[in-house]
Amino acid sequence: MHLSTLLDSAVRSAGDHEAVVYGEQRWSYREFADAARRAATVLREAGLRPGDRLAVMTYNTPAFLFAAFGAWYAGATLVPVNHKLRTGEVARQLSHCGARIAVVDAEIGERATAADAGVAWLVSHPDAAPGVLPADAFEARIAAAEPWAGDPGTDDGIAQVLYTSGTSGTPKGCVHTHRTITLTAAYTAAAIPLRRDGRFLICMPVWHASPLNNWVMGTLLTRGTVVLQREYEPRGMLEVIQRERVTAMFGAPIALIAPTQAVPDFASYDLSSVRAWIYGAGPLDADTARRLMKAYGSEDFHQVYGMSETGPVGASLPPAEQVARAGAIGRGGMPGVELRVVRQDGADAGAGETGEIWLRSDTRMVGYLDDEKATAEVFAGDWYRSGDLGRVDEDGFVTVVDRMKDVIITGGENVASQEVEGALRGHPDVLDVAVVGRPHPQWGETVVAVVVPREGAALDLEGVRAWLETRIARYKVPRELVLRPGLPRTPSGKITKHVLRDELTR
Repeated sequence: MHLSTLLDSAVRSAGDHEAVVYGEQRWSYREFADAARRAATVLREAGLRPGDRLAVMTYNTPAFLFAAFGAWYAGATLVPVNHKLRTGEVARQLSHCGARIAVVDAEIGERATAADAGVAWLVSHPDAAPGVLPADAFEARIAAAEPWAGDPGTDDGIAQVLYTSGTSGTPKGCVHTHRTITLTAAYTAAAIPLRRDGRFLICMPVWHASPLNNWVMGTLLTRGTVVLQREYEPRGMLEVIQRERVTAMFGAPIALIAPTQAVPDFASYDLSSVRAWIYGAGPLDADTARRLMKAYGSEDFHQVYGMSETGPVGASLPPAEQVARAGAIGRGGMPGVELRVVRQDGADAGAGETGEIWLRSDTRMVGYLDDEKATAEVFAGDWYRSGDLGRVDEDGFVTVVDRMKDVIITGGENVASQEVEGALRGHPDVLDVAVVGRPHPQWGETVVAVVVPREGAALDLEGVRAWLETRIARYKVPRELVLRPGLPRTPSGKITKHVLRDELTR
């Protein structure tokens, strides 16, 4: 299904139902589709043509959604851009994707437009008071335009170039069609599930794969309501949930943990409307899962596993397994997804064995933009090779042991960094942790723990080593301890270990 058809069909079946909420602003499906068609006219008048690429660099605002669907109605391709990128990074990404036009929030416009990328800029003023918008503002032009009525193209046309988070290095552009995104939304809605009476909070960056393709599109597909929080902030998240009676939300584990620690009056908020607390980009250990369930007064926690290359879809761990199978990503794939754990010899891993997680789904990307070599490296026939190492238990549940690139080889022994991290998270003075390898002339690599201590805690290497040596094998115990106030993360919450490795080798 073409994504413009997804919205048009929602208008026919739920035209007066609330589609999008942003602060005090609200749009029904009919109003939202009308604004999107008008946005298409604005984009066409600005020079966007079928097949062109539209870059969008905004916070979680209606302008992002108007621009996205406007591009699709106009037969063009959406390129979501991380608004936290610096000028040089923006220039490289826009140059790589060949964007013709870009929509940018006024607040970040100066930093973005300094990128000499040869694009025409349209500036959005999403938070301006009514009647005070500059005449050339994107929203003002939408309001004055006529709805676009041209042919949007076919469902196998390129809908999106979605840049990866870059946890292993330079981000790559995942090319998705209208069909792969629609199927991603459908499989997501079946796995969680999403419903017409649902009100889904988008507090993670909407330009990232999961908030956009899983949760915005899944919510619109099921005729629910998308509730936008401009930017994640712990108290703000609680306020929006309470005010809008949100029924589901998604975030990295830290997005759920932070409100319980950073908001002193956390318990005063009414969060009873939430039916699904969904997290991804990393697991919860059993103790943390229990603490969060108690804090939120709910056991309705879901973990989802996937990546930009697969939609993202992959696997999910339902509420009933959150504690008993803590750390696992699920058993088998989500609806519409096949999942294998493949040994080095190409055979499927059995109980207790470790191998690479492979995924097969018709949500898989077409490939990486202009990078046949990288595409060939991750495709094995119609399977996608995730680069994640997974271990299968006797009941078929799969746990991600590590990224293949994050395995540390020290003295000929393989050390899974996530295993050491899991052990360290149990230390009462450790708030956050990442374990990486530092090159060593004798051992090949040495294990380094980069730790964020809890406030007021005093950690030292000897104490940490002594604590760990009763829990994991000695060769896995870090030989170095680095203390930091925080860890570098992608917008989706994943730790950027290559940044830490680079810092340690300077």
